[in-house]
Amino acid sequence: MKAIVLAAGEGRRCRPLTLTRSKVMLPVANKPILEHVINALAKNDVKDIVLIVGYEKERIMDYFEDGIDFGVKIQYIEQKAQIGTAHAVLQARRTIGEEDQAFLVVNGDNIIEAETISDLIKGSSGDATVLACKKEDATGYGVIVAEGQNVRKIVEKPQSMVSHLINTGTYLFKPQIFDVIERTPLAPSGEYAITDTLQIMIDEGMKVTMTTTFSDWLDAAYSWDLLKANPIVLGEFETDLKEGTVEEGAVIKGNVSIGANTTIRSGCYIVGPVIIGDNCDIGPNVVILPSTSIGNNVSIASFTTIQNSIIMNDGRISTHSMISNSIIGSNTAIGSHFITEEKEKMLIEVEGGLYSTDRLGTIIGDDAEIGSDVLVKAGMMIGPNCRVNSGKVVTEALPVNSIVI
Repeated sequence: MKAIVLAAGEGRRCRPLTLTRSKVMLPVANKPILEHVINALAKNDVKDIVLIVGYEKERIMDYFEDGIDFGVKIQYIEQKAQIGTAHAVLQARRTIGEEDQAFLVVNGDNIIEAETISDLIKGSSGDATVLACKKEDATGYGVIVAEGQNVRKIVEKPQSMVSHLINTGTYLFKPQIFDVIERTPLAPSGEYAITDTLQIMIDEGMKVTMTTTFSDWLDAAYSWDLLKANPIVLGEFETDLKEGTVEEGAVIKGNVSIGANTTIRSGCYIVGPVIIGDNCDIGPNVVILPSTSIGNNVSIASFTTIQNSIIMNDGRISTHSMISNSIIGSNTAIGSHFITEEKEKMLIEVEGGLYSTDRLGTIIGDDAEIGSDVLVKAGMMIGPNCRVNSGKVVTEALPVNSIVI
């Protein structure tokens, strides 16, 4: 079986992190989201993969190459304009072929596990199958209206309760869907939506069914959703010290993965689930608390505490800092006595809209430089390549290339 993996979009709601990479390349447990998707497919023996790429495609192609290192075979097709999921699927028509063999369509920016894909394959029937999952609050999703297993309608982002079954955007199709996509009109949003294609199929009497999964599925719609996905994926790890060095006097509890050539110095206290990448220097006397991912080539100096956070590759964090419920981009340097304030609930403006978030500290883009004695107020976003001088309090979002003096 082949799979089309949609990886062309930017993920504008995940800015500032996606100003320098596509959403599918955002790390969860030190691997891009897209790598977790590919691993889930491979575990189901779906190893012939078509990646639809567009925004920042070079970064994706350089990382995955032909897929051999990931146990799969990858072909790349560029979607030159990101004008909807149906248009993206249509780009792969020649690669999939016109045989009666069903194929998968999977979003490259959703957190899924192997069992999620298995549930779809086992539950598929008819001309198209939609993978559904149950959500208490389904108002922000496409909601499925069904009679038994037969889909009657998919209502996009309803304002009132229609159903608890949401469309995960994961499908199993037969090749005849390509002909229907060709007849799918342009939506008012300016995109060709696969849900409109499915409605045409339903209206024309074709069989569109659904199957429900109770396995992991999470849409990282906003950058702070990575902090929800991270502990889910970290929970699947077991303690693995690899070739790292843990000095005498360091305390490690729970499931902690430590990469090659990483040193955990004396006095450190680490409570899993935690993953620390290769070539890191941690401590002495650093505290790392659960649900934290630290990338490769990261140094964290003495008396710093980090909890429920994602520190991307090549970061440098100085002494006496407190980082909580935050995401720090790649190649970011942070001075001593840096503190991220946090709040339990708040509204954050993203792309002109206000969205609610759970407990959040800060999100900092790549290549930022933060001086000593800096406090970042809860929920403040700092864009890539920003400079914040020592002794400052960041009270508003900083766009790319900002300088605070």
